[in-house]
Amino acid sequence: MTEPLQRRRAQEKQARHDAILDAAERVFADKGYERTSMDDIARTASLSRALLYVYFKDKAAIQRGIMIRAGDSLLARFEEAKETRHTGLDQLRAMGEAYYRFYLEQPDYFSALTHASTAMAEADDQQIREMVCSKDGLMALMEAAIERGLADGTISRARIQSPQQTALYLRGALHGVIMLCQAEMAEGATAFPADALIRHTMDMLTSSIRPDPVSQG
Repeated sequence: MTEPLQRRRAQEKQARHDAILDAAERVFADKGYERTSMDDIARTASLSRALLYVYFKDKAAIQRGIMIRAGDSLLARFEEAKETRHTGLDQLRAMGEAYYRFYLEQPDYFSALTHASTAMAEADDQQIREMVCSKDGLMALMEAAIERGLADGTISRARIQSPQQTALYLRGALHGVIMLCQAEMAEGATAFPADALIRHTMDMLTSSIRPDPVSQG
């Protein structure tokens, strides 16, 4: 097989893979995951059921594919946010704001990532590698921003024992508050000040790693 033909077939395979995920996202949004069948997805993607199974062994594998897509989307947001700021602390703040926008603008993806750890337990090696790649990418960006902040003086060396632990703490704390806001809104608390609470949380988190002005004097 010639190289151009191999490349074209690989592109066609990727396009079909993406079309299946596009179709699944639409059907899941319309009918819900539990009520969606593989036939529904095949029909929406304009594929035969047999061809659908060539790409994904079951509905759970398709859902995991959407989770990987969600991880890639969040990673792209973090990369873009990091490029908009110069100091390490400001880069972390920008990533926090990007995470909140991700929740607001792509709630289905946010929900998918929230349940990814459990769902990935049954993933094949390829899906695990892809999910780990995006997860590691997010951590690497945050840790790099922390290292930059330590170097440029916007983050306190006295308060950072490990960039990795600090990245986990910052992301975990913000995620927890976002989940709290989500729960309150789901219970009908329409006046709940979610935006203000998120801003306050990010202020508190950045303050917790910022150098003490007295120690800089």
